Amino acid sequence: MRLFYAIVLTVLAALPARAEVDIQEVTSPGGITAWLVEEHSIPFVALDVRFRGGASLDAPEKRGAINLMTGLLEEGAGDMDARDFARAAEGLASSFRFSVDDDALSVSSRFLTENQDASIALLKQALQTPRFDPDAIERVRGQVLSGIRSSAKDPNDIARKKMDELLYGDHPYGSPLSGTEETVTALTRDDLVAAHKAVLARDRIFIGAVGDITPEELGLMLDELLGDLPETGAPLPPQAEVSIPSGTTVVDFPTPQSVAIFAQKGISQKDDDFFAATVLNQVLGGGSFESRLMTEVREKRGLTYGVYSYLVPMDLAETWQGSVSSANDRIGQAMDVIKDEWAKAAAEGVTQQELDDAKTYITGSYPLRFDGNQTIASILVGMQMIDLPIDYIATRNDKVEAVTLDDVKRVADDLLDPDGLAFVVVGQPEGIEATAQESE
Repeated sequence: MRLFYAIVLTVLAALPARAEVDIQEVTSPGGITAWLVEEHSIPFVALDVRFRGGASLDAPEKRGAINLMTGLLEEGAGDMDARDFARAAEGLASSFRFSVDDDALSVSSRFLTENQDASIALLKQALQTPRFDPDAIERVRGQVLSGIRSSAKDPNDIARKKMDELLYGDHPYGSPLSGTEETVTALTRDDLVAAHKAVLARDRIFIGAVGDITPEELGLMLDELLGDLPETGAPLPPQAEVSIPSGTTVVDFPTPQSVAIFAQKGISQKDDDFFAATVLNQVLGGGSFESRLMTEVREKRGLTYGVYSYLVPMDLAETWQGSVSSANDRIGQAMDVIKDEWAKAAAEGVTQQELDDAKTYITGSYPLRFDGNQTIASILVGMQMIDLPIDYIATRNDKVEAVTLDDVKRVADDLLDPDGLAFVVVGQPEGIEATAQESE
């Protein structure tokens, strides 16, 4: 979940410029704005609705309430219990998916054109009149608690939780959106009703639609689906004050292989240098087997199966992070190599060949294809949420190609911070001097 924006931005940076994707901005009679791609060749519609704020809107001491509430949206609505709601959706050949991350609650739906009115009526009940039946609450609560207990035994999840605590402190980003056993166990139905009211409001909606529907039809549909929601929800949290911890934090955990997450200050997606930073990250550790970190840590030294870095520009904070796993007696060496490569890139930038290869990768090597209406609808919403222009798909190739060696060198010099690179290691690493020792 923490990587939501990193994934969205990576995906958007890999989109091919396709002129045949004609995005229209639609405003409903009631004033609701959406982006639409008409596609009448197949008689169904994909709709993606996102509410900004997500789990970060949890009330104090109620962490996990919005996550639990989201899991209950398809567990009965109106006069239908969970089973009746599932049967109704199945009978209409409609699908609804509700999910939440720290920055948004997402609603993804697909329905046949001939069943549009009935499908929207069913989805409207889920969004506006969820039942929150006691048996459903306990069933979903049990699932959440099981996930929390499982995460407490997963080195990757432990490392992520510790890093978030260090980076974000008391901000909602600093704790898991699923909550703790204590907070989730204590949640009441009233807490879930309050969570629903906090998130599902018209002042924070972003919408993408793709398929067999006209702008006029979409406008009327959106007013029917969303027009009765409250105008405003809970206030959005303030910007997080990111604190990069110095050195290395070790969480003792009995496992033969240690997991390390590293982090430093990041960059906003609205920054003019974001594309240069994206290219720099691709060269350094951005998912390719040709990246410097993969070459030096895996290929040359055999210290890991994989090592990655990624930009994480969330709504309320920006960081640059990465991860690696290695045997307890080798994780220290892997970390040293990462630090060396970070320092080398900061001092020297990248080569022309690396720049060209990174551009090729971003613009075409592994592009996200527009292979489904639901995928496109989600992309449209992602573009809106990070304030990209409606013509972004047609113009982003030029922006990538415009990045120069000097741009990358400047960004590397300004942004990369080898001395401020913080590590959280979970395991029983050998030969690593920790700034703090934690027990799990």
